[in-house]
Amino acid sequence: MSPQNRHMIAETPEIYKMVVEPYIKSTPASRIQWVYNALEGTAEAERVVLRDEADVETGFVLLPDSKWDCKTLDTLYLQVLVLRRDIRSLRDLTRSHLPLLRNVRDRVCAVVPAKYGVQADELRIFIHYQPSYYHFHIHVTSMRYIAGPNISIGQSHLLDTVIDNIEHIAGDYYQRCTLHYVLGERHPLFERLGVPLSAEKRESEETAEGKNMLGDK
Repeated sequence: MSPQNRHMIAETPEIYKMVVEPYIKSTPASRIQWVYNALEGTAEAERVVLRDEADVETGFVLLPDSKWDCKTLDTLYLQVLVLRRDIRSLRDLTRSHLPLLRNVRDRVCAVVPAKYGVQADELRIFIHYQPSYYHFHIHVTSMRYIAGPNISIGQSHLLDTVIDNIEHIAGDYYQRCTLHYVLGERHPLFERLGVPLSAEKRESEETAEGKNMLGDK
């Protein structure tokens, strides 16, 4: 598949409500069934690093990301899946979620150094927006892991910064702010947002349309 053109999106709260939230709600639940299986222990059980189930409001499961070989510490990559099923993305976070966010940060920063020898200040803990799936999850990588698009500017939001924004700026910060992120033209959300096509893409489509018109004559 050829590389796709990408665009910087400025998602205002109004655009989120009118376009993005309906898109998220339309996403079939079957796409995140694997998450529920991991949370319930019917899948991935042998790979779980930490299962914090003392309180469903603040609990989570920590397990290796599929991109990590579970051996090379320079590319350490873990994911946190929260137990709560009512948080879909960064946009849903409010002051009421601070205990959950702090618990994730504190437990991860204690468990990962003990298990892998990668110290807390050598960890990058962040949230994607837009995420690849809509059950709230948090990424944990080694600072030495710099490959790939998963830590790109615009998509990644440091957990400590998220906590600080909610705690010190506004409890509903992520319902009020404009979020900027990169979206590819093949992303299913792209067309719904009505972003103008790149000149190259537009020219390609106009050429194809012209050929179709000639073919009809």
